[in-house]
Amino acid sequence: MIDFAYDPAWLATLATPFMTNAFLAGACIAFAAGVMGYFTLARRSTFAAHALAHIGLPGATGAALLGIPVSLGLGAFALAGALVIGLLGKRASQREIATGTVLAFATGLGLFFARLSSSASQQMQSILFGSILTITPAQIVGFAVFDVLLLAVLAVIYRPLLFSSVDEQVAQAKGVPTGLMNVAFMAIMAGVITIAVPAVGTLLIFALVVTPAATADMIARSPLAAMVLSGLLCLAAIWGGLVVAAMFPAPPSFVIVALSTLFWAVARTVTGRKG
Repeated sequence: MIDFAYDPAWLATLATPFMTNAFLAGACIAFAAGVMGYFTLARRSTFAAHALAHIGLPGATGAALLGIPVSLGLGAFALAGALVIGLLGKRASQREIATGTVLAFATGLGLFFARLSSSASQQMQSILFGSILTITPAQIVGFAVFDVLLLAVLAVIYRPLLFSSVDEQVAQAKGVPTGLMNVAFMAIMAGVITIAVPAVGTLLIFALVVTPAATADMIARSPLAAMVLSGLLCLAAIWGGLVVAAMFPAPPSFVIVALSTLFWAVARTVTGRKG
């Protein structure tokens, strides 16, 4: 029987090094997921974002099979899948077909790799559901470097990426390289997925990349405000989930997803009543 009794020593738990690592990692993840979540909604690519996490599954299980870092294999396969989808799917309808095709193949390949090795099979649970409490300082450095690179890239392509996301046909008529923006978006999203999977896993990634952005979109009145609010909501879900998981022995990934969904439900109820 599962015991969810209150832990009076939860403040001491929050002060432990592994919790500090989790909080720092959560801040890095929230920044990246918040920014790219808005573009994911604007480009109607929520299915692609969800699928990229599963496309990275064979990379993660294959890395476990070879004895190399799981995140390295996950990122490599997610990036490869993102580039294939970006190149094959120039329009939204084409992206859906390309995403579904690549997703089906990647899922089967991931299960095949998992069957080849017991170590890969043992890694499956953390890959599918996340393990934010086991994130290392080296991973946090990698997350921070990715955030800096993300900020630098967006500083260069923000306007054409936003234009092509909001109205692709008009942007193309105005000379915006929409094909290049599509590939760039998918490549960046692969990186975001790679750093977010350790927190909630491939199955629950929607709750960090899409749900906070959807919540912010109901409240904010400008793209920049939506990105900032999405990042803050994502951060609140991650940090709040860690605190609740310290107070009660619940899986952090479950609490993070529950809080993210709660924020969305409250926003939808409030804005629906206003409407």
